[in-house]
Amino acid sequence: MAHPYHHAVSSSKKFGGRPEDYQAIHDWFDASKAHVADFRHRFLRHHSEGIFEAERVFGTTITNSDGREVPVRLIGEQHVSEDFSGRIPSLADWARAIRPERWMGTTERLPEV
Repeated sequence: MAHPYHHAVSSSKKFGGRPEDYQAIHDWFDASKAHVADFRHRFLRHHSEGIFEAERVFGTTITNSDGREVPVRLIGEQHVSEDFSGRIPSLADWARAIRPERWMGTTERLPEV
């Protein structure tokens, strides 16, 4: 999906309520677009660990405008799976896809004190 609003509309169709009930959660998942303006922004939150982090940030459930309690984890799963054609990758899946560069494994020796 192209925009968090469209995910919010999808959530309202799936769980009831209005799109604005879900907007903050979907904005959170896509906030990394401010730093990486293409699909690579997804490596920060679009994975199973990111879904559990959303639950920590927003709570176990939200109550939508219909009065229904909706698990945040289900909303996160919906967001991620919509962006990956039904798949929810793990953080390890993303890590395996990163091409290692020399600077990533180089450390400087600290001066002796």
